[in-house]
Amino acid sequence: MQKIFLLFFIWRIGLFAVTSIATQVLPPNFGKSFPYYEEELINTGLPHFIWSFGNFDGVHYLRIAKDGYVYQYTQAFFPLYPLLIKFVAFLTFGNFLIAGLLISNIAFFFALVIFHKLVNKYHGGKIAFWSCLFLLTFPTSFYFGSIYTEGLFFLMIISVFLLFDKNKIWLASIIGLFASLTRLIGIFLTPSLMLGKKVTSLIPLLIVPLGLLVYMFYLRIEFNNPFYFLTSQAVWGQERSTTQIVLLPQVFWRYLKILATTNGLTLLSAAFELTATVFALAILVVAYKKVKTEWLVFSFLAVLTPTLTGTLTSMPRYILVAFPIFILLLISTTLFTQGYWVA
Repeated sequence: MQKIFLLFFIWRIGLFAVTSIATQVLPPNFGKSFPYYEEELINTGLPHFIWSFGNFDGVHYLRIAKDGYVYQYTQAFFPLYPLLIKFVAFLTFGNFLIAGLLISNIAFFFALVIFHKLVNKYHGGKIAFWSCLFLLTFPTSFYFGSIYTEGLFFLMIISVFLLFDKNKIWLASIIGLFASLTRLIGIFLTPSLMLGKKVTSLIPLLIVPLGLLVYMFYLRIEFNNPFYFLTSQAVWGQERSTTQIVLLPQVFWRYLKILATTNGLTLLSAAFELTATVFALAILVVAYKKVKTEWLVFSFLAVLTPTLTGTLTSMPRYILVAFPIFILLLISTTLFTQGYWVA
């Protein structure tokens, strides 16, 4: 626990330091990137190195927490995280930004502890520690400590797998329900856990999708569209399709054309998204039979599902919850340095 806390502390302080330096070397770009930043972030009176972790999607989660789903297309953001922000804000004297940051960072710290415990059981303490370190140093790990669902969602899925491993199927399923109320891919815990050898009844696992169904019922009552969370996605993702499934080879072909015809930040962004996706899928393929099947199935579904919309936008963030990636990175490194053939 102490080592994990030290890793987390260094990571968190490091992010604050990077943010402070960024204000000196990069011009601000807030007005062009997302609305409401003055109202939701700057007006909190907090230093830039703190409020800047509420950027982009963060302002929408804050507005949902304050006002509910009164703003068009915010239905794309699932409700559990903003609900928690609303409740915790009572403890932070109405400061929704601080409430969101507390939820994300505390959740992620405990997720790290559970992640270490889970990996330690199957791969030993050294691999567990370094897997946590690899996760923290991944280029998009800052999302875990921002006003995004990553920290909370990671805590939930890791908790589900740990509880399932301890044969606490009902409790795991209840937490899985909350996971599907936080992110759509939470529903993939059900097919993943069905493959586990400890499953004697499918009934508790069918609890997991109820979170999504509750949200769909709410959307049906309030907006007469139970799939509003899907149809709203096109607004938030560049060239994201919500009316048809686009297969991965076609998406890769699109990105190769982007790389060949663009330049500047567009080129860099596309290259990063494509590289992250290929990297994640390649590692997961190599991970076959090296990590538990249920972990691997969930990770594949979590990585592949966003690509079906025809774009790799946000993929460097989405792959964060595919935690076997970080385990296998360490396993492969260990094998290679000990003289074993890896690839």
